[in-house]
Amino acid sequence: MVTLGQTKELLRGNDSADEWHKIMEVLLPKYEINTVQRIAGFIAQCGHESLNFKVLEENLNYSADGLNRIFTKYFKTVGRDAMEYHRQPEKIANLVYAGRMQNGDSASGDGWKFRGRGVIQLTGRANYTKFAEDIGRPLDEVIIYLGTKAGALESACWYWNNRNINQACDQGDIVKMTKLVNGGTIGLDDRTHHYKLALNILNGIEIAHTPAPQALRVGSTGDDVKVVQRKLGLDPDGVFGNVTKKHVIEWQNARGLTADGIVGPKTLAIMLA
Repeated sequence: MVTLGQTKELLRGNDSADEWHKIMEVLLPKYEINTVQRIAGFIAQCGHESLNFKVLEENLNYSADGLNRIFTKYFKTVGRDAMEYHRQPEKIANLVYAGRMQNGDSASGDGWKFRGRGVIQLTGRANYTKFAEDIGRPLDEVIIYLGTKAGALESACWYWNNRNINQACDQGDIVKMTKLVNGGTIGLDDRTHHYKLALNILNGIEIAHTPAPQALRVGSTGDDVKVVQRKLGLDPDGVFGNVTKKHVIEWQNARGLTADGIVGPKTLAIMLA
């Protein structure tokens, strides 16, 4: 359904496009993601969520400052010392995901064991268990499987199928697709850009590749991210994770900007003014 050349264009910047192509050939038909509109929608949404299939696991490497800001009820509200969790992803996951999504308490280790994985991150014992049942694999095996490219993609296909997002694709409704994936419309401009580009690629329309405007978003790293984090009053670790995204959204909302959590040219210009 999709040629190797098309896959390389769809996942531009991903050095493993050859591997992803082979996996897509097997899994997309299995989940009836099998038309131009469906494939374009799937690639656009998953590409946005995972930085073109490059970020396959939840980033929980939060600083103490980030923990106090984003997980206030687990730290400041109850008087817990965030420094005891500073830059300890496993310990953080076991605390903030305890007692939710059928996870056990913090001592069970479920939070870390069932952390977000995949190109649309699957999270929690309940979701892992349902996914395991539906694909006919033992739960312990599925945990390992989700750490592979095939598992990362199949979990997204499974989620896509369970949410009946193919129907929104058939209607060409990018807003509905986004709401079914995200729960809202965060990142709609970027998702729309990738959707239109994917439709052209899959339809064989020869166009000059027009990249999305240079932007900082979840998965970005480096000195530019540190600059943004300092402007937001965050610990400048140079890693654009969910904490940074949350504060970008709040900053954008306060200024009447599109609150998508992405630091594009407009947001950056105002931020640095």
